[in-house]
Amino acid sequence: MDRDRDGWRGVAGRQGGVVTRAQLRDLGVSRWFVRNQVVAERWVARSPTAISTFTGVMTREQRMWLGVLQGGPRALVGGMTAMEVHGLANWHRDTITVLVPYGDDIQEPIDGIDFVRTRKAIDSFGSPSSELPLMRVEPAALLWAARERSDRTSQGILAAVVQQRLTTPEALTSWLRSLKPLRKAPLFRQALADMSDGAQSLSEMEFKRLCRRFGIAEPAQQTKRRDGEGKLRFTDCEWRLPDGRLLVLEIDGGFHMEVEHWEDDLARQRALSAPDRVIIRCTTREIRDDPERLVRDLRRLGVQRAA
Repeated sequence: MDRDRDGWRGVAGRQGGVVTRAQLRDLGVSRWFVRNQVVAERWVARSPTAISTFTGVMTREQRMWLGVLQGGPRALVGGMTAMEVHGLANWHRDTITVLVPYGDDIQEPIDGIDFVRTRKAIDSFGSPSSELPLMRVEPAALLWAARERSDRTSQGILAAVVQQRLTTPEALTSWLRSLKPLRKAPLFRQALADMSDGAQSLSEMEFKRLCRRFGIAEPAQQTKRRDGEGKLRFTDCEWRLPDGRLLVLEIDGGFHMEVEHWEDDLARQRALSAPDRVIIRCTTREIRDDPERLVRDLRRLGVQRAA
């Protein structure tokens, strides 16, 4: 029995302390031994399938293991949960998402874990560098975005994984081809094309579409500039005007309204200013709700019509 216990300890150690009854059986651990451990409150039956070899509150990672073990041998942590594990910031969701192929049996739902069925062949979706059965960031982002009802949020998550350097527009585009048919694919292709052209946020993508809609020249985006202190900066949008001056447009999201961000932006604007460089600002709300006035101001400042 000592040898058998060493066997289950090794498996449990690799799985956050969570094992399935089938794994224990395959390792030679009898169901009577499992029952006695549970009755003695040394182990806990977390579901009909999975046992934790510890008591107390489970960590988030342990709950992920619980989800994939309950979901079956092909289940993967997916969606926003997978992206968070890969390092995505500011998009946290409490619910853990587990992707499960159609046809695989899930004996019972678990509170706080969302089992998402898919007909897609998910064998290639797994991250090779993770002990935890985890989706790669690209299919996780695209499948989550396809399920999301809001187009803005769908595009926003794709922009976020690119902006936070978890992947590239080119990698997402390649996966988009692999996942077809995929809901919202034309929208995603356009968004990824805008990102490849330099847009790094949803607001920048929306602004490029505004330019096309109103027929004004599209700006250069995320251009490197040295400010007055020699620091490297990236401008949101800029145009070279007919008189040789440079017009820079900085787009402020909602977080820019906080006092500290607002003061940082003012200091950044002063540092970037120069005799031949005009810097103006707008908000994401203006892009969505008052584009005519924004375009009128840009034309008045010298932005030309698109060729």
